Amino acid sequence: MIRRPLRSCGATAALSVALLLSSCTSATRLDGTQGAGSVHDPLFPALGNGGYQVGHYGLALDYDVRGGTLDATADISATAQADLASFQLDLQGMKVHGVRVDGESAEFSRKGHKLTVRPPATVKKGATFRTTVEYDGAPEEMTDADGSTEGWVRTEDGAFVAGQPAGSMTWFPGNNHPGDKAAYDFKITVPDGYTAVANGELRGRKSAEGRTTFEWHSAEPMASYLATATIGKFTVAESRTKSGLPVYTAVDPAEAKESAGPLGKLDEILDWSVKRFGPYPFSSAGAIVDHTPERVDWGALETQTKPVYAGAPDEGTVVHETAHQWFGDSVTPKTWKDIWLNEGFAQYAEWLWEEDKGGRTAQQQFDELYKTAEDDEDDENIWAFPPGDPGTAENVTGQPVYKRGAMVLQQLRKAVGDQDFFAILKDWPAEHRHGNADTQQFIDFCQDRTEVDLTDLFDDWLYGDGKPDWEY
Repeated sequence: MIRRPLRSCGATAALSVALLLSSCTSATRLDGTQGAGSVHDPLFPALGNGGYQVGHYGLALDYDVRGGTLDATADISATAQADLASFQLDLQGMKVHGVRVDGESAEFSRKGHKLTVRPPATVKKGATFRTTVEYDGAPEEMTDADGSTEGWVRTEDGAFVAGQPAGSMTWFPGNNHPGDKAAYDFKITVPDGYTAVANGELRGRKSAEGRTTFEWHSAEPMASYLATATIGKFTVAESRTKSGLPVYTAVDPAEAKESAGPLGKLDEILDWSVKRFGPYPFSSAGAIVDHTPERVDWGALETQTKPVYAGAPDEGTVVHETAHQWFGDSVTPKTWKDIWLNEGFAQYAEWLWEEDKGGRTAQQQFDELYKTAEDDEDDENIWAFPPGDPGTAENVTGQPVYKRGAMVLQQLRKAVGDQDFFAILKDWPAEHRHGNADTQQFIDFCQDRTEVDLTDLFDDWLYGDGKPDWEY
């Protein structure tokens, strides 16, 4: 993700993530045959649910652009990790009309953003079961703990949809935590003349009675926060890279002129990324550039296969979000505390791109940042907290996660040398392809590949308070 400087947001009906996620009062620990209402994420304790692992989401979404309402059905296939007499899904707002488990009507209740489902018979441990939720209503925006806007955001010609960290539950029920990844299919129905863009590949488009249904398929595992169903009047382009990778871009005409240059380099950026980070991890690529309201106060999100840009991106932002396809999308953090594994790597990719194109080296960019004073408010104080331990939800997209996270990698490069470092940049996403990983796994991974003792480096740069010493 790329954050813009915060702007003043007008009055909205947005739900505050800071309030929503400050406690886990609706959660129930896995106990006997109750699925837990939390996975106890250290930064967002009310997100996610225990007792099952989702394998596939099938989302049928019919959107009334003029009224801003959604009529939807979610089919969720999951595997029980315990005997389940009940389990929970995350869904904020909307009205649930009915729930079925394996085709049979199920009792359900709601408290906060938790939808509790009680199937007619206990789902046995190891069984794969299908939950169908029928719901409708006006999807809500959310205000993040840091004050920025996410979720289902209405635009002048549709909706801009982004889910980091919690916004996916504003438009579909699910296990809303990066630790549970699944395949997705989308059927999105909109008025003729509008385009609905989601993750993966467009498998079909059907029109009837003045409405068009777009069918998207995303086969590779995906965290819920990376899902999108962005709707608008886009200019669409479809192409292939030299290696044959399908590329789909959807651009709001208001952003087309300024987007043309950066998006024109997408193929080059993809090819460069493959050389630096290894094989591209998905079966397609692309971009969504929307013209968003002023209250959308961030620049881009690494939506899987198609980053979404809240306005025309610059070249560095395209590099950043493309790198996330390896670091964040394919290799996804186990918890939000590990977010530097996304943002530090994507920030460092920007440094490498500039270095490889004959600009400042990564070391020069490191040096410039290191000179930043500890009380420099203009740079949001990159020494305010350690990137490996953001501490609070408000800090999950703070500058230390990005910039000091990238500095960790530059110090690692200096410590182990270019040969081992650039091997790590390829081997790490290869070893955890389409999975989840945490910071300790990365530390162990690096230490296994060098005889240099990295203990002090990670202790000081990743976890140390304040401005670390320069050299090791």
